[in-house]
Amino acid sequence: MELLVRDGWFQEMCSLSPGQAMSLQVEEVLHHHKSAFQEIQVFRSKTYGNVLVLDGLIQCTERDEFSYQEMIANLPLFSHPNPKKVLIIGGGDGGVLREVVKHPTVESVVQCEIDEEVINVSKQFLPGMAVGYSSPKLILHVGDGFQFMKQNQNAFDVIITDSSDPVGPSESLFKESYYQLMKTALREDGILCCQGQCHWLHLDLIKERHQFCKTLFPVVEYAYCTIPTYPSGQIGFMLCSKNPNTSFLEPTRVLTQEQVDEMNLRYYNSNIHRAAFVLPEFTRKALSDVGPVGRRDV
Repeated sequence: MELLVRDGWFQEMCSLSPGQAMSLQVEEVLHHHKSAFQEIQVFRSKTYGNVLVLDGLIQCTERDEFSYQEMIANLPLFSHPNPKKVLIIGGGDGGVLREVVKHPTVESVVQCEIDEEVINVSKQFLPGMAVGYSSPKLILHVGDGFQFMKQNQNAFDVIITDSSDPVGPSESLFKESYYQLMKTALREDGILCCQGQCHWLHLDLIKERHQFCKTLFPVVEYAYCTIPTYPSGQIGFMLCSKNPNTSFLEPTRVLTQEQVDEMNLRYYNSNIHRAAFVLPEFTRKALSDVGPVGRRDV
């Protein structure tokens, strides 16, 4: 099996990011093997701490993971009036779980991760992310999220899909049939949030998904955050609600600075929540036929 490090540097190249690459200087390769589902690599970088790589693509680094984890968890959780039961699809590194269990209203969290080896590697090399696995709120299901949702209809207030890019094992998580399945697994006023790709690189894919989501849900929005080690330093989120009265743009619970500190939040706050839906003009035009995305009465 070929190592993904050359001359002391890891380089990420992907067909979804043509003509560009991301490189990190490597101090030591800590782990490298192929599971039943994917190639798993962990290395200690010079400036970003430990880095988890799946099939050659950076999944998270200790330095900047919090921006993505906090946003994909808190955008939907702070858009729901009273989230009690949460389902996480993927997220084997534990970062999303860590953020979800911080919420006092959340009573139980089911996590479906198909590759148990990602969980084990994360517990060993990313303990700051995997800390959520010790939560008594967690029900861990190692297996196929599709099958689990088929067997658990009308069951969850919030579903969060923390997937890698739409290649390999995660490709099916970006299709309309997957969103239809999530819809049936959500309760009447349920909300979902999925990794939504980069609007600098994948705008056509985002637009296609945004369009089919609008045929399934009465409220659909796209948000984004910054994160240095993801392609082009940006990642988006597709949010959908079964409740036509949901307003993603205004959090249902506004956090005080004291609450932000108590939750140990380093990226998310109530103003960042609002700002995440303010899109650059090229993205806004691509995703909205009438008026700005999220403000169609303007």
